[in-house]
Amino acid sequence: MVNIAGIRFKKAGKIYYFDAGEIPLQAGDYAVVKTSRGMEMGHVVIAPGQIEVNETGESLSPVVRKAEPEDIAKEEELNAKAKESLIECGKMIAELNLPMKLLSAEYNLDGSRITFFFSAAERVDFRELVRELSKHFKIRVELRQVGSRDESKLIGGFGRCGRPLCCMSYLSEFSPVSIRMAKDQGLSLNPMRISGVCGRLLCCLGYEGELYQAMKKKLPREKQRVSVPMGIAKVVSGNPLKETILVELESGARVEVPLSEVTIIDK
Repeated sequence: MVNIAGIRFKKAGKIYYFDAGEIPLQAGDYAVVKTSRGMEMGHVVIAPGQIEVNETGESLSPVVRKAEPEDIAKEEELNAKAKESLIECGKMIAELNLPMKLLSAEYNLDGSRITFFFSAAERVDFRELVRELSKHFKIRVELRQVGSRDESKLIGGFGRCGRPLCCMSYLSEFSPVSIRMAKDQGLSLNPMRISGVCGRLLCCLGYEGELYQAMKKKLPREKQRVSVPMGIAKVVSGNPLKETILVELESGARVEVPLSEVTIIDK
């Protein structure tokens, strides 16, 4: 029987699944695993035994060991070293005059590989930069370009709500967000109001998207004729949250009426 553990390598990062075997792991522990980038240490967020084998749909690599204090100390040492490496890489980018914005750097656990994350407006030829970095650090070097949303996730910050960005706090994956969601919620379509620090539509527009769609289906459409306690009227607009509609009576007066008091005349 496979004993599966769910492990994250970054806060709010994607969960990856590994075969824990007989290693006693609990949620909150740190574990050392082998990935495509070499040996890495991750945070156990799903304890072994809480997930079925066929739920992952992945070929599972084994957990090497439960992290020892030496592994945790090594990880902290490498995190500090990564900050120094980031400065060196930034100097080389400036010397080569490359149009790229350096974001962060990460070492794997044995220090045999370093990955630099950057953003750019277009594709960048960084082959010469990789050669120079490899000569300087004398280990394997990888450069990875990320999009605007991933850039915000790496750097962090605060949203217009005043809270830390959702993407860096708990969103492990980005879900599609559309302008239709803003329309359904009656929000201003001003890009400055419905865009996040990444310049893309706010992720939070999708949190209540399905709920708004379901509530709007209950409301009569605009300009539809309805009967209300005050007489025959025409629908001007609706409020999904309050479950009310604004109607215009034959006299020209406008009244907000609960949906429970409305009878549709024209289908």
